[in-house]
Amino acid sequence: MNRFAFAGRTCVVTGAASGIGAALTLDLARRGAVLALVDRDAEGLATIAGQARESGAKQVSTHVVDLSDGGDRLDLAAEVAALHGGADLLINNAGVALSGTFDEVSMADFDWLLEINLHAVIRTTKAFLPQLLSRPGSHVVNISSLFGLIAPPTQVAYVTSKYGVRGFSEALRHELAGTVGVTVVHPGGIRTNIATSARLSGPDTDGSQAARAAEFTRTSLTMPPEEAAKLIIAAVRARKPRLVITWAARIADVLARVAPGRYWNVLQRQAARKTM
Repeated sequence: MNRFAFAGRTCVVTGAASGIGAALTLDLARRGAVLALVDRDAEGLATIAGQARESGAKQVSTHVVDLSDGGDRLDLAAEVAALHGGADLLINNAGVALSGTFDEVSMADFDWLLEINLHAVIRTTKAFLPQLLSRPGSHVVNISSLFGLIAPPTQVAYVTSKYGVRGFSEALRHELAGTVGVTVVHPGGIRTNIATSARLSGPDTDGSQAARAAEFTRTSLTMPPEEAAKLIIAAVRARKPRLVITWAARIADVLARVAPGRYWNVLQRQAARKTM
């Protein structure tokens, strides 16, 4: 497939109101894209849409959608088709986190996370697929995670969803080869609010869960989302099938492939040495 050209192309971005989604929105706007922005945060969506218009987007529409509701997203796809003629690029970026061990997390919360992080990716892609197939050179980007490559404890729900996104993306890429490009992205350590806004598993009476999330954000989430967005845009332009962001994520990816049964012990020993 030819390199993806962004100017004048209709790009749908979920989770567009903040974090990587907002950074992608502004990068695409500067490239003259037509934008359909999706988020449940109406105020944040309006703000980023205004910034996108000022940054050079040819046309911008906003779509307030709660991706946890289990909808088939056919109404969203129809809105985009009516306003913009159809989608050329779909970026499934929206995601949430959940703190706690598998024993602590309720099934209701587990299902809530899976609906947003995995099922909404599948449903949204399915809804937009007819448009993508009808528009030559179209592309899909699915945001997985470092935790779609390695599986740390206390992240069972999140890991389940992100490994699912990885598998869905890889199989879909093989099905659509030569017609629609598919890129799966594995960010690690991007400076967003995903940890501090994670849903807590039970009351945080002593504030320890919130404190751990804040410390994780401060020490581990260090790459600005704008840098991640640039890498994602470059991967789409080059039709890369896979993008792993940050050197730490790339090392963990290699380690998990070389020592799939032992990598977590190795990573724990390395972390222990750093704290000595």
